[in-house]
Amino acid sequence: MTVRLTVAQALVRFLAAQHTERDGERHRLIAATWGIFGHGNVAGIGQALVEERGMPFHQGRNEQAMVHAAVGYARQRNRLSAHAVTTSIGPGATNLVTGAALATVNHLPVLLLPGDTFATRPADPVLQQLEVPYAGEVSVNDCLRPVSRYFDRVTRPEALIPAALAALRVLTDPVETGAVTLALPQDVQAEAYDWPEEFFADRVWRVRRPRPDTAELAAAAEAIGAARRPLLVAGGGVRFSGAEDALRAFAERSRIPVATTQAGKGVLPYDHPCETGGVGHTGSATANDLAANADLILGVGTRHTDFTTASGTLFPPDATFVNLNIAGFDAHKLAALPLVADAREGLTALAEALGDDHRRDAGEWAESKADWQRRIDAAYAVPDEDARPTQAQVLGVLDTLVDGGDILVNAAGSLPGDLHKLWRTRSTDQYHVEYGYSCMGYEIPAALGVLLAAPDRPVWALVGDGTYLMNPTEIVTAVQERLPLRLVVLQNHGYASIGGLSEAVGAERYGTDYRHRADDGTFTGPPLPVDLGANAASLGMRVLRPRTVRDLREALADARSATVPTCVYVETETTDRVSGPPPAQAWWDVPVAETSTRPSAVKAREEYDRHVTARRRHL
Repeated sequence: MTVRLTVAQALVRFLAAQHTERDGERHRLIAATWGIFGHGNVAGIGQALVEERGMPFHQGRNEQAMVHAAVGYARQRNRLSAHAVTTSIGPGATNLVTGAALATVNHLPVLLLPGDTFATRPADPVLQQLEVPYAGEVSVNDCLRPVSRYFDRVTRPEALIPAALAALRVLTDPVETGAVTLALPQDVQAEAYDWPEEFFADRVWRVRRPRPDTAELAAAAEAIGAARRPLLVAGGGVRFSGAEDALRAFAERSRIPVATTQAGKGVLPYDHPCETGGVGHTGSATANDLAANADLILGVGTRHTDFTTASGTLFPPDATFVNLNIAGFDAHKLAALPLVADAREGLTALAEALGDDHRRDAGEWAESKADWQRRIDAAYAVPDEDARPTQAQVLGVLDTLVDGGDILVNAAGSLPGDLHKLWRTRSTDQYHVEYGYSCMGYEIPAALGVLLAAPDRPVWALVGDGTYLMNPTEIVTAVQERLPLRLVVLQNHGYASIGGLSEAVGAERYGTDYRHRADDGTFTGPPLPVDLGANAASLGMRVLRPRTVRDLREALADARSATVPTCVYVETETTDRVSGPPPAQAWWDVPVAETSTRPSAVKAREEYDRHVTARRRHL
């Protein structure tokens, strides 16, 4: 039996029938489609969404932002449900690239459906076509290949069947998942075909939980059992596996201290005795001291990025690494003993293999942890309620208002470092900081995706003025969808994070402040008269403008109870008259000019050379 549909209609009907299943729980795989229509998809996917009606649709304003929204949704749903994104050809398609890279770096599923130029080539070139003289089959969509975990161009109707099945296999694979691209030529989208009915039957993709290999498990358990000062570094793989309870049980049984990456922060609550804070360049003194003296590092669901390893300077040169990871690629990093398995299954197996014979004393780090909490209190302290707040004080006031139901979304600027050091995470999914790609402009659209996944919870997008200017467009979508987005915009008149880094590496904050050009050609004049609160209001948000810490408390409490999109727009204090967050507790490698006539750069290079000598390769 067959049914006659266009390629676009068939794809939409197929996607509406796909589900995932893990631990006996079933989820709709493609829960909705985001789209901006142009001539490359309006008569194909656009018509199909009207025709089929089985696929919810969200109207976006920027193609990159639509991908970020889809990623935010997928992360909140632990990769068990995802969104699709449809665009026209040309600029609409190339605008997907940054979002696709973010999804793939973070191993988060999103299905990209960019329109493509005519497969039949009735006229060549067509509007928005890139002509490549040496390769007639190339289009701008090929720039999505390196940032996609799977890419296919559907040039014939019948090719959709294997392409769609392959795409969903990758989307649901916990090892391979990321951005998946099906490029759809605009003529093929509208072409009819007689499809086998079984193509549209409900299909369940079971998400695997592979258990560890017996030999790898034995080797890992032996190494951990022999260690005197082990440290567990928990990454995002713990969350994606739903392994938080298994991690808690393992930590309480072994008393091994747990440090967390940006993606792993929150897998244990901040006040758990075994939780020692963030690790690496933006980490806590407690975790980094334990890391610097560890004889074994058990990495669970982490990629060991340069921020985690302090660019290869944090862990002792003779430390042993054991990496529990579902991806063999990550399990073998740092010459580790690999334990290739699902995080929950691997932790459970390790706990059983180790038994109760290998326990550390939590008292070893209790005083250091208490001291770090005092440093957080100092950063949050408000000596004058009527003064303009610092960025740390904004976080401190928010800390007093939220509970475990609130979710914080952030990605770029100085906020990720402050949050990793300071934020007291109360629930496993409260801390949503995208720091794999650290993409400015992620926060607002991603928060919409989180709201769609968790509609009954307060969701906060925390941004600086630089990030806001990158991508405020989906405020309009929040207003349209009546999503109660809580947006906190910190106005500090520049790229504050890179300004600090610029000063540290001898670049003297050049080009990082938002100021008028001065007579000498530099950007050192008065601050620009930019009012981002007025901009947010013009896009439909309700805007609150606290001027003091006292005002801020009222404004954040108001925003938390709001039922409409609400922006808290606050000018932050940037002088040194009050305490800020603790400085970096570990190094990060940003190469400094090897020769310069500027004293600041010469001094920065001397400091760089001192740090780089501590780098080691773990073999």
